[in-house]
Amino acid sequence: MEVEVAGMEGPPLKAAYDELLVAPTGDDASAPTGTVVRAAAEYTPRDDRFLLKTRDYDRQYSQLYFYRLQQMQAPVEAAAQRAWPGISVVRILAVPEEGEVAVVGTLYKEMALKPSILDDYVKDRALSTQLGRARFTQPEDRLVLEDEGARLALCGDALPVGECVTGVVAAVRGHVLANGDLQVSGICYAGMAPQPPLPPQGEDRYVALVSGLGVGDGESSPLRLELLVDYLSGRLGGEVERGQVVGRIARVVVAGGLLKSNANLSQPTAYASVRQQAAAAGPVRDVDMALTELAAAVPLDIMPGAGDPANYTLPQQPLHRCMFPGAAAYSTLHRATNPHEFELGGLTFLGTSGQNVDDVFRYSDIEDRTAILNKLLQWRHLAPTAPDTLAAYPYHMEDPFIMAATPHVLFAGGQPAFATSLVEGEGGGPATRVVAVPNFATTGCVVLINLGTLACHPVYFDDNL
Repeated sequence: MEVEVAGMEGPPLKAAYDELLVAPTGDDASAPTGTVVRAAAEYTPRDDRFLLKTRDYDRQYSQLYFYRLQQMQAPVEAAAQRAWPGISVVRILAVPEEGEVAVVGTLYKEMALKPSILDDYVKDRALSTQLGRARFTQPEDRLVLEDEGARLALCGDALPVGECVTGVVAAVRGHVLANGDLQVSGICYAGMAPQPPLPPQGEDRYVALVSGLGVGDGESSPLRLELLVDYLSGRLGGEVERGQVVGRIARVVVAGGLLKSNANLSQPTAYASVRQQAAAAGPVRDVDMALTELAAAVPLDIMPGAGDPANYTLPQQPLHRCMFPGAAAYSTLHRATNPHEFELGGLTFLGTSGQNVDDVFRYSDIEDRTAILNKLLQWRHLAPTAPDTLAAYPYHMEDPFIMAATPHVLFAGGQPAFATSLVEGEGGGPATRVVAVPNFATTGCVVLINLGTLACHPVYFDDNL
């Protein structure tokens, strides 16, 4: 079994751990000796806007869309005026019959394949097959633009229907046809928001991002998880690797997917047998043991994910401390929201457990997960498809998913494979490292990000003997 560090700055490191199965000899330089000196980085959580102060589910979602448009109107209009100088920006009701104008509004994507709650009552075999699709796009999809007063159907070859999703606030340029549709000649978004300045570059320090531990899955390898815990805790590897890499990991962030599923935990206790209760609680105990080892060695953030025992709608609230009695005893454990925003070593991080990226993937033609993260930055919105196809809390006078500032690092957990890119704004504007953090249970991958350079590289754990 081995751990491979891919794409590492400087000489690549590859540590084999078969020798750790026997007692180390005195001249074994690769055997862990001494204590890892853990690098420190100032940490500030910024999850306040994702914490629910009240829980009122009697509201309509229209207020969320109204507030989103209200907040995004000014930056989108400014972007339109920069992109199309001399073109008037008007409301939909003020669009003239002749001449080219620009209109700002919220996009709505009409999709024949989009699932509906009414489909649950349709006993149609063909429809059931359709609902099992991984994606719901087709060439016949159409876009409609909405503002406070009216709707306007959009058409034209310049309209990128495939890459757009419902909920994005955009400006479109075009002229009205005889049938009342707007022939689009261009589209623009708010673009990347202002970004705090990068801190001065110091010594190499890292943050480790991991997602999808998948505890409770019969197909996942517990040995791979043990390798991860021992590696991050500083109990594996040679002195060089432990000193230059592991010891410089200032924080570990688990981006959801602690459990494979919470279905067993949802079963009423009164109807569950003793064996069923033990089977349901077993994965939770295993997670707590792993997190306890990590929290004892390194500062640790845990975010809820789609299969974890937390509320279903975004933003997901922190996992309850009673689930982790061992790990919660350490002050190094921080139970975060999903989405999770924090500052570490002067860098701002913003990330999710992946539901937002997965939903955009389902309802668009964008294939690359980092391209979706790039679009989120251009749209200035973390979850544009919420609440249409992505469950979200019915906010009344706020939209916490709007990105008022561009983070230095934007990440999404639970992705099928590791991917990363450095996104730069227009004219040398803000630069953001976007990272698709893969499912650890299937890939054995954890991602390290250098706090000084934003360099990113994966570390793969192989449990094959």
